[in-house]
Amino acid sequence: MLPETHYARSGDLSIAYQVIGAGPRDLVFVPGVISHVEFFHEWPGYTEFLDGLGAFARVIVFDKRGNGLSDRIVGAPSLEERMDDIRAVMDAVGSKRAALLGVSEGGPLSLLFAATHPDRVDAVVLYDTFVRFGGPPDDPSGLGRDAHSEMTNALAAAVFELWGTGASLRFMSASHADDPQLLALCARAERFSATPATMRALYEMVGDIDVSAALPSVRMPCLVMCGGSDSMFVEHSRYMARHLSDARLVMIDGADHYPWFAKGERVVAEVEEFLTGVRTAVVDDRMLSTVLFTDIVGSTEQAAELGDRHWHEVLRKHHGLVRRHLERFRGREVDMAGDGVFACFDGPARAVSCACAIRDGVRSLGLEIRAGVHTGEIERRDDAVAGLAVHIGARVAALAAAGEVLVTRTVKDLVVGSRLAFDDRGTHELKGVPEVWQLYAAAEPAQ
Repeated sequence: MLPETHYARSGDLSIAYQVIGAGPRDLVFVPGVISHVEFFHEWPGYTEFLDGLGAFARVIVFDKRGNGLSDRIVGAPSLEERMDDIRAVMDAVGSKRAALLGVSEGGPLSLLFAATHPDRVDAVVLYDTFVRFGGPPDDPSGLGRDAHSEMTNALAAAVFELWGTGASLRFMSASHADDPQLLALCARAERFSATPATMRALYEMVGDIDVSAALPSVRMPCLVMCGGSDSMFVEHSRYMARHLSDARLVMIDGADHYPWFAKGERVVAEVEEFLTGVRTAVVDDRMLSTVLFTDIVGSTEQAAELGDRHWHEVLRKHHGLVRRHLERFRGREVDMAGDGVFACFDGPARAVSCACAIRDGVRSLGLEIRAGVHTGEIERRDDAVAGLAVHIGARVAALAAAGEVLVTRTVKDLVVGSRLAFDDRGTHELKGVPEVWQLYAAAEPAQ
């Protein structure tokens, strides 16, 4: 279940917020230019990122005024007004003192709040952020005032024209910039977060931000993180680490500008160690696996014909047969709801052989199944399995005909030498999955 959304009063405005976790200390997540406390849970990795933080802290997430589910305003708010929003959500949840985690444009706001309200902040975490958008003050390659103003105006105009198209994905997530599904999701996130006019005003405001003068007043411990050497905020991060009185700099190569898209678990581990002094071991829950999906063809019609009692008995026998074959071929049952089966294997040949054995075995029960097999990277989440490979396997199974075990080219290429035979079924588009996929059917045994 997703966390419940509440509202805090900040002056005359309502500020939307959520609380995740119940750890012994409070952590306020200060978002970047765009946010939406509910829709952002659609982002891959976002909920897991917050849950990771929530394992050791009570995480307070909010939409700044003008964004997401918080009240809309005309133009852009000042940093002072946005500081009021942080204080409002802290007061609403009874948080007297908290650590701040500022990402992107949330970084300078976090620094200013910490310097202004040191009695409310005990630590600051800064991720891929800046003190002055045009470059840190002591950077000789940074933009001068006129050039900086010109760049900011051009950026604000571009944002106004492209807002709602998902164009910001290339900046937020280099690792997913060419993913058409994520691009469409990003376009919705942009539209849900703010209007084009609001974003133009916000970017013009961001261009004027310079909180370098506040750094000497930030005296609590600070963790400065940067998304690797390719980040545009490398020099900003180094500047902050040099000018904050108690700061540690951590570079995370391969991380994205928004940390939940890539290397989010590493960011969580760094924050945990910084705030608690201990680090939970990061378990690599991604692995190559072969997924198998099957379902009974015409099950609704057969259930109506046989009646509930007889059909349940048929299903019981079907499930027993499937489980025997899964054990025989070293498959792991993930789900067997209704008349469908979802299982994972550590080898594609065993998955195909298991599918064929199930297909042949259920015919003695008067049943036909269809099956889909694909090999790809999966993500283990407790007892659940997720990832694009799962979606592909399910889509392939849906395309299979009665009695057909349909596999992707990936599977066919990986079972060379297994003596399995396949018939070409041509190329297909899989709903919601990028690219065109070559599919093959496992050959029926010779009669």
